[in-house]
Amino acid sequence: MDDPRLTPARPDLAAKYLEGKVKAARFVTGEEFCVVDAIAPLREAPAADAPLLTQALKGERVTIYDRNGEGFAWGQLNSDGYVGWIPDAALGKPTAAPTHKVTALRTFAFPAASIKLPPVDTLSMGALLTVAREDGAFAVTREGWYLPRRHVGALEAMEKDFVAVAEKFVGTPYLWGGKSSLGIDCSGLVQIALNAAGTGCPRDSDMQRDGLGRALNPSETQTLQRGDLIFWNGHVAIVRDGDTIVHANAHHMATEIENTLEAIARIKAAGSEVKSIKRLA
Repeated sequence: MDDPRLTPARPDLAAKYLEGKVKAARFVTGEEFCVVDAIAPLREAPAADAPLLTQALKGERVTIYDRNGEGFAWGQLNSDGYVGWIPDAALGKPTAAPTHKVTALRTFAFPAASIKLPPVDTLSMGALLTVAREDGAFAVTREGWYLPRRHVGALEAMEKDFVAVAEKFVGTPYLWGGKSSLGIDCSGLVQIALNAAGTGCPRDSDMQRDGLGRALNPSETQTLQRGDLIFWNGHVAIVRDGDTIVHANAHHMATEIENTLEAIARIKAAGSEVKSIKRLA
């Protein structure tokens, strides 16, 4: 059965590419839009208080299949395929293709070449930009925003160690569905970190467990390596070294570094056993 989280299909309407594969009253081609807000919520239903499924960052592309006429659009993120409702106001027509991305944990966009001016916006790691030119210490985007050059990198620039990226988020508040340094969940942390290192990654922990790396056999789990992923039901953590993990978790309500054995014991006491340990390479 197709995963509804990744399948733009409802009884009344579905994506054209699913015609013949799913049942729906009508099929539509969809239209590509660009996220213009710094962070846009993708929700379970077209309401501001509906559960948060994930977030889209500035510059991400979204294929929209439906609008409810009350401020929400229903579509699919082009990056990881997630389906949900996104505020109409967060979307704009795509213009030039992105050339750069935010590589810092977060950065400010200024209206001119001065850090003394009030910022126009705050952008998060992974946000996509179209840089038109450079002006001293700034990269100037197509819309005329000035971002510190040292916080911006070319699209092809990749981090060497995704675990080091995840470690930068230590202290970030836990947010279900979040994927920025303002709030992040366990699988969002893995996705953002792996993407920064050039590795594609599904959004949710069960998708990551099924789609990333190879499962370690019991003898291999005695010596965990940096970058291994530990999976429980509904949770994932990243191995830092032989003794510690880094993970966004609701127990601490933050991204924390924790002793591996202590975390496993704590989570077991709460009712969940380790389901799998995966190695990416």
